[in-house]
Amino acid sequence: MSEQILESRDSDDPSASVGATHRRTSKLAIVGAGAVGSTMAYAALMRGAARNVALFDINKAKVEAEALDLGHGIQFMSMAEVVGSDDIAVCADADVVVFTAGAKQKPGQTRVDLAEATIGLVKKVLPSLVEVAPNAVYVMVTNPVDVVTYASLKISGLPPSQMFGSGTVLDSSRLRYLIAKHTGVAVQNVHAYIAGEHGDSGLPLWSSASIGAIPLLEWQGIEGEGPLTHSVRDEIAREVVESAYRIIEGKGATNYAVALAGSRIIEAIIKDERRVLPVSSLLTDFYGISDVCLSVPTIVGSSGVLDRLPVPMSVDELSGLRASAQAVRDVARRFGF
Repeated sequence: MSEQILESRDSDDPSASVGATHRRTSKLAIVGAGAVGSTMAYAALMRGAARNVALFDINKAKVEAEALDLGHGIQFMSMAEVVGSDDIAVCADADVVVFTAGAKQKPGQTRVDLAEATIGLVKKVLPSLVEVAPNAVYVMVTNPVDVVTYASLKISGLPPSQMFGSGTVLDSSRLRYLIAKHTGVAVQNVHAYIAGEHGDSGLPLWSSASIGAIPLLEWQGIEGEGPLTHSVRDEIAREVVESAYRIIEGKGATNYAVALAGSRIIEAIIKDERRVLPVSSLLTDFYGISDVCLSVPTIVGSSGVLDRLPVPMSVDELSGLRASAQAVRDVARRFGF
């Protein structure tokens, strides 16, 4: 899916010029031109993740305006083409489809509260999307992402490797940010994951986390900053879960960090990076957990989900992951999946 130079025509073809090549560029389609979708398009363009970006939304005036606004800034970023339309055909032949459309989370609402309306929207839109972009890798971002991803797999009939959710990529970024803030090291040198649900039952995998090459649980601190005690870790974990609610309360939506997290997933697919990301995918006998979409460290490349990493977990972490799986499964069953 990354940019490819396709072979030139056979030299016996009289219309072929010597050394002629045809360049195929990557195409990203984003479903939903709201705060998350439009910001994700912006982030992907700024990072040079895709050369063609298509925005689809049922609000024709809104989606066309977002595409025009983005297009006006192309001079200041990597060369790309941006189009917006209320016609699903704009997504045709996409390499990656990111689904951000869904009910907006209001202050006080949990992600689960959004499930019914969002699944109803998926049922209306997804079959047509798969028809025009059957070979795309689908990344579900709309909440509750684990339940929506599971329902989308059932609705679409796509293989589990080809469709997955953004999962806890954002949660893990929040976790690393808070660890870095407490320890005084660069966030890029913090390696830690939130596993399980993208929601209240998600849990940090402390036992496999590290700062540089030092296991996080053995970190003694620098420059006056002490170790990450049990109480500090509990406070960080609580802040990871509650931060989204605080942002929604203050500004109405989360959009910047989730867009950057989504653009990182897009790059991993388009550039076939085989990057380890905690995305939400359909698990089959992962530590005995099956038939649920849940986030665990996963290798992501051009064909989507490649493999899940059996990261070491403590007894409590494994118990927490199983409880999270059951919580997500219970919600999915509530909606008939």
